[in-house]
Amino acid sequence: METNNIELSVIVIFHNMRREAARTLHSLTRTYQKSSQNISYEVIAIDNGSTAPLDSRDVEKFGKEFRYIYFDATTPSPCEALNYGAQIARGKLITLCIDGARIFSPGVIQYSMLASRIYKKPLIYTLGMHIGYKPQNYLVEENYSQTDEDKLIASIAWEQDGYSLFDISSVALSSKNGYLSEITESNCVTILKSTYKKIGGFDERFTSAGGGLANLDFFNRVNQIEDIDPIMLLGEATFHQFHGGTATNVSLKNHPWEKMSEEYKKIRKKPFAPYFKQPTYFGKIHTKSQRLFVPTKKENKRIFPLNLFDRILFFIKWILRILRSR
Repeated sequence: METNNIELSVIVIFHNMRREAARTLHSLTRTYQKSSQNISYEVIAIDNGSTAPLDSRDVEKFGKEFRYIYFDATTPSPCEALNYGAQIARGKLITLCIDGARIFSPGVIQYSMLASRIYKKPLIYTLGMHIGYKPQNYLVEENYSQTDEDKLIASIAWEQDGYSLFDISSVALSSKNGYLSEITESNCVTILKSTYKKIGGFDERFTSAGGGLANLDFFNRVNQIEDIDPIMLLGEATFHQFHGGTATNVSLKNHPWEKMSEEYKKIRKKPFAPYFKQPTYFGKIHTKSQRLFVPTKKENKRIFPLNLFDRILFFIKWILRILRSR
């Protein structure tokens, strides 16, 4: 792989995730990611202060695109590691995955690159899913375990068809009703490296385990850039594996939201409030993901006008926006 011509750097943060990392890294290989043969990309797997770190050989065996870095973190937060990853990234574009327990769907790299070639300053992101028949914050109350999840994953041929993960997964609480919801964070975000630098990357004052509300804060700040082009990838997602996550694998009654909110308020001097900017919808709606493209009445009114005149006007504006961005 020629290091001078890398288009995309995928930065994935791991912390004590030997089990989960194997699946996540497989989902970033050329054999899994569709139409990626002609895309020059690298995968930077950063082990963020793990007490049971990955073996570099277990990362590099996935291909020449993969490199392993052990990051000696000063806090339990992934923010420093993400910023370090962006600093050493060789791609013009960077994909940020704050939680390495997430398996990627097979079109993420292909469609992220296609979208980046249409829009000058893109913010490309995906939906979040949880492996399991309901969000893991609920499953944990039913004594759901990694063993249960392993059996569930083994029941499908996901390595050959990653979209089959939709069959055994549910929408993450942060992703609400699916693709047309007002999503306020994503665990797979692709932006220009220059955009990342402009906003200062992730705020390292978020020192809580898992980063607290750092991911939501980052998503807010990027969306607030005046000329940013938010793009939701349709038919794609990341699938969260059960690993004892700080916020994803605790019951709602034990969720650390209050503590996370206090940290945010201390840093930003105001309570957290999500900032939503209407995205362009881009990609392909696969059969497996069609159930996630059903808007609520509120979302339907916002995105698809009901009367014929407004519908025609909506699609004219949409086409003009695409033509202007070329």
